Amino acid sequence: MMNKPEKITKPVYQQIAIDIASRIANGEFPEGKKISGRSTLAGQYNVSPETIRRSVSLLEDMKIVSVTHGSGILVESMENSMAFINQFKEVDSISGIKNSINEILKQREELDQKLRESLDRVLDYTVRFKTSNPFAPLEVEIPEKSHLIGKAIGEVNFWQNTGATIIAIKREDELILSPGPYMTFQDKDAFVMVGDEDAYDRVRHYIYDFVDPERHKAKAAEDPDKKKK
Repeated sequence: MMNKPEKITKPVYQQIAIDIASRIANGEFPEGKKISGRSTLAGQYNVSPETIRRSVSLLEDMKIVSVTHGSGILVESMENSMAFINQFKEVDSISGIKNSINEILKQREELDQKLRESLDRVLDYTVRFKTSNPFAPLEVEIPEKSHLIGKAIGEVNFWQNTGATIIAIKREDELILSPGPYMTFQDKDAFVMVGDEDAYDRVRHYIYDFVDPERHKAKAAEDPDKKKK
């Protein structure tokens, strides 16, 4: 189960300051007019007078209101109140992006863990299969410049040429099980195959002889029967 992104909560005094700024921006508190006293605001927001004092101080610092002893809270600028609100919207947006990135990273970690578990199961299966079946899975890496690269499994007649069957392809961190005849070999691929006890040698000959003609000639010279063929 995926963890929910952490919710970022603003301090209460800050939330109240944003709300008062919003009321100024929408005209509820017009410029040049006085806002209710701190005690009245404390009752409206159900907080202590100290919390309201901090909210008003923040608005005063942003030049949205001015506070004069004995005269109360005076609205100074609707424009500054809108800028103040937009500033916090940008902060919320950045926080939202950060949470999204953290969530994606968590999902990636979970997927990486599942991939590792799947690979471990395949390797475990391979070991157990070797002890119980003569057609044990074997892994073969495709060499650079191999004639297989860019071609599909069915196109190269892999089984007809080697007598082996490909049951999986390893591509970077991905394991592709039961690839079909249209699966295309790519550079740096490795494949897992099954076949009889001579299949591995046939596969190695098949994929390497096309890569290095000199190697093929050397092998043919060492094997008179193969040379005749």
